[in-house]
Amino acid sequence: MIDRRRFLGTSAAAGAGFALGSGACAPVDSANGGAPAGSVAFEVPSFELDEVTVTELQAAMASGERTSRSITELYIGRIEALDAQGPELRSIIELNPDALELADQLDAERAAGTVRGPLHGIPVAIKDNIDTHDGMTTTAGSLALEGSIPPQDSYLAEKLRAAGAIILAKANMSEWAYFRGYRATSGWSARGGQCRNPYALNRNPCGSSSGSGVAVSANLVPLTIGTETGGSIMCPSSINGVVGIKPTVGLWSRSGVIPISHSQDSAGPMARTVRDAALLLGPLTGVDPRDEATVASEGNSFLDYTQFLDPDGLRGARIGVARSFTFQEPRVYDLFEEALAAMRDAGAILVDPTNLDASAWNDPQSLVLLEYEFKHDLNAYLASLGPDAPVKTLAEVIAFNEANADLEMPYFGQERLHDSQARGPLTDPEYLRAKATIQLATREDGIDRLVSEHNLDAIVAPTRDIPWVTDHIAGDRLDGGSSAGPAAIAGYPDISVPMGFVSGLPVGISFFGGAWTEPALLRIAYAFEQATNHRQAPTFAPTLG
Repeated sequence: MIDRRRFLGTSAAAGAGFALGSGACAPVDSANGGAPAGSVAFEVPSFELDEVTVTELQAAMASGERTSRSITELYIGRIEALDAQGPELRSIIELNPDALELADQLDAERAAGTVRGPLHGIPVAIKDNIDTHDGMTTTAGSLALEGSIPPQDSYLAEKLRAAGAIILAKANMSEWAYFRGYRATSGWSARGGQCRNPYALNRNPCGSSSGSGVAVSANLVPLTIGTETGGSIMCPSSINGVVGIKPTVGLWSRSGVIPISHSQDSAGPMARTVRDAALLLGPLTGVDPRDEATVASEGNSFLDYTQFLDPDGLRGARIGVARSFTFQEPRVYDLFEEALAAMRDAGAILVDPTNLDASAWNDPQSLVLLEYEFKHDLNAYLASLGPDAPVKTLAEVIAFNEANADLEMPYFGQERLHDSQARGPLTDPEYLRAKATIQLATREDGIDRLVSEHNLDAIVAPTRDIPWVTDHIAGDRLDGGSSAGPAAIAGYPDISVPMGFVSGLPVGISFFGGAWTEPALLRIAYAFEQATNHRQAPTFAPTLG
């Protein structure tokens, strides 16, 4: 059994972890990107599983060189060395106290001749908004849900366990999936503190799947799961130099996932390679009676997405080049041109430009939809926790934050929660009009139209601008460009793959398309990855530039 209190700080609520290291609100130097005051450079210990793939881990277990227990112990040691001390990445909120016991059970199954699949015995960290009914809590990073253990597993947790994966930990995140304050800081939660970018510790990891991106990039775990509503897998994947897949809404169930929007929410894999992400994608598909969106996945999903990985997958692929997105850092455009040249060299047919209407994802009505759905969906989630839930409504969350402002709002407020609370029911004409308008603009008049007109297999664009310096006074730098909006609002799939570096900071490239086109996107993304091999492990520099 793992003593998680050895890893986590103590908490006022019995049985729940509070924060890593010196506490969520430890003194910080805002001018130094939220780094602990007086922090200095350090030596990162070598790690024998550095950059290892899931396939390599399976081969090691099959040969007897390693066991699931030995692998799990190594990752726990890595987390303890880098997350709560050393560079203090703060990417993990809570360790599973049953992880080693689960590893022993899976090792026994293997010894008896049973291997459930490619995830058997593999540790996975999941975002802290994904329910598990075990020794861990699920809080979306908020102290308002401290101590909350949901009455049942999320569908994703059920599928992970059935596939033989070990749910090793809960990953830190932007509190309430970044849907809280106007001037918020990505990667910060009251429970987990400020998550830090492993390439330059004073820079931001983006969010809201901050801990998921950082943990897999820093080799704290081989696989993670994030969630996205409007870029929360794509941005941290790009900024932390990893692969992220945001599936079509409904490919993975959202039951037991603390929500923002049932129209846009989707969980997805984050990994260091396209193959590893594809290995995680398939086993978690399926029709879930608790999420009606999954009904549409029947006949559109696969248990094994690695079958679509082809190193020659760019040859003959028709890819539309989206140049509607603007980026502050000009070297992002330079990397993009190099990426396009690599695609041409690999045989891709580029339709350049293939521009989306920028107004489609900048329409203010997209925020109207989120405000309505957040109130409705969060209240439904909190009700599902039963009568012992720490808070039972969005109104109670707001009241809790006000009563605990010193812990919950030391840097920014909760304006988005107030805005959402002021919204009415989902029958309001304003909500219905907003939903119809933005989905038409991003689907039929957006991605679908371009794909049809140009007979495209995918659309490509840089994923995100370079990571900014974390600033708890001004909040996030939101003027940097992002291409995640159209696919996120449409509910369509998007894959980010490392595209290169600007002054040591990673930048990703995104491939997106119509609903259920994950096979084509994976084929193209994998071929691009194999042709370019841009992934480099982080160096944990205190700062760059």
